[in-house]
Amino acid sequence: MKNAMRSKWQCIQKTGFGWGFIGGGLLMGFLALSLSQAHAHDFKQGDLVIDHPYATPSLAGTRNGSVYFKGLRNRGGQADRLIAAKGAVAERVELHQMQMDGQVMRMREVPAIELPARTEVNMRHGGAGTHHLMLQGLKQPLKDGDRFDLELVFEKAGTRRVNVWVQTPRSGNASPTHQH
Repeated sequence: MKNAMRSKWQCIQKTGFGWGFIGGGLLMGFLALSLSQAHAHDFKQGDLVIDHPYATPSLAGTRNGSVYFKGLRNRGGQADRLIAAKGAVAERVELHQMQMDGQVMRMREVPAIELPARTEVNMRHGGAGTHHLMLQGLKQPLKDGDRFDLELVFEKAGTRRVNVWVQTPRSGNASPTHQH
């Protein structure tokens, strides 16, 4: 048995599969794991999962912006509500919902965004019935690649700070056409 192990070790050394290769493999695995966790970009607050908060670049000459989420999920057995948001990036942050008014998409401020138990609320850009956060009175324009913090205030789960990434939506349309 000892000779068999010694023979295997000698084979490993001859083929370059020594400690350097093993250590390098472990280091690469650790780096890959670290990068995947940094890229995940989701936040948890109790039973709530805030998945990939993102803002669209602001339009030239405007002082408003929008924040969306890839997903806002309540995994718990009790309903909750998003009741406020705030951040240094803008003078105020409003909760909005998109609604069709005849043939025109309009957004309206709402007092809260309901988060029923065991559901996901649509917080992506575009489409009737979707929600978003409206940044009013931006301190500076939002540009692709920027990041900023927002605090989300939930009725039951409390307050959670999230990091928002500014990015152009895949459709290429930085801001869907809508009216107040």
